[in-house]
Amino acid sequence: MKIFLIDFEKKTFIIDDINSKDFLLSFENIKNYSKKQINKTSFLNKYPIPFKRYKIAFENVINEIKKGNTYLLNLTFPTQIETNLSLDEIFYKADAKFKLKYKDKFVCFSPERFVKIKNNKIYTYPMKGTIDANIPDAKEIILQNQKELAEHTMVVDLLRNDLGMIAKNIKVTKFRYIDKIKAGKKELFQVSSEIEGDMPKNWQKDWKKLILELLPAGSISGTPKKKTIEIIKNNEKYDRGFYTGVFGIIDEEKGFLDSAVIIRYIEKNQNQLLYKSGGGITLDSDLNSEYQELLDKVYLPL
Repeated sequence: MKIFLIDFEKKTFIIDDINSKDFLLSFENIKNYSKKQINKTSFLNKYPIPFKRYKIAFENVINEIKKGNTYLLNLTFPTQIETNLSLDEIFYKADAKFKLKYKDKFVCFSPERFVKIKNNKIYTYPMKGTIDANIPDAKEIILQNQKELAEHTMVVDLLRNDLGMIAKNIKVTKFRYIDKIKAGKKELFQVSSEIEGDMPKNWQKDWKKLILELLPAGSISGTPKKKTIEIIKNNEKYDRGFYTGVFGIIDEEKGFLDSAVIIRYIEKNQNQLLYKSGGGITLDSDLNSEYQELLDKVYLPL
């Protein structure tokens, strides 16, 4: 079994043995490390970009939507953080479905699967829509919110089309179901859907090419992809790097692949830590709410 890692712009594609010392990996029930107890009280201080800087980018994106150049765009920015935990300690302490630490470069604790291929079936689980689980009637509020419904529907449609490039008989098997995830001291409800399709026989012979065809992931770019990515670069004006890329595991002999989107991501840049986060922007998005979502997604799930 091997591990793979791809950055947002598809410029770097790393493949290594799953037991490589460059990686710490936790993929549901697959791990390449021994458990380590970290008994340490932690803190997290945030130093986000100014609201004014976010407002300029947000309004530019809204103008592009009004022109019809994009319908959904995932706008992200880096937040400088301080914590007393090392990347190793964050990895071991973090409670998340998918975890990865690469060298001393970054750590990721992602709640979002990208694609899974098993028994010649491909599955993807787009996530769009988040709300504080402690808000009264939170589930009903998020499911009835028309902006969230429109955003989620666009992402599901985009992912259906993406899977159709490499698979057949694409169908949405679950639409807008809710999971609870930990976000530091908060608990969040996260809205997801499930889409599946039939892969060609012996797909694993061309698995690298097939994965690259699907990237970047629709949930962290937008639609239409090509023009949306151009708008992202013009407005974010920073290098996402591995953030919003994908990582995964592949067993070519067994015809098994599983992968996750690289979100909830902390990058080490010399002695500085950057936490990259963001959210989907549509015509109905509210500036203050979107800025707050960017801040709320900066957390340690300990």
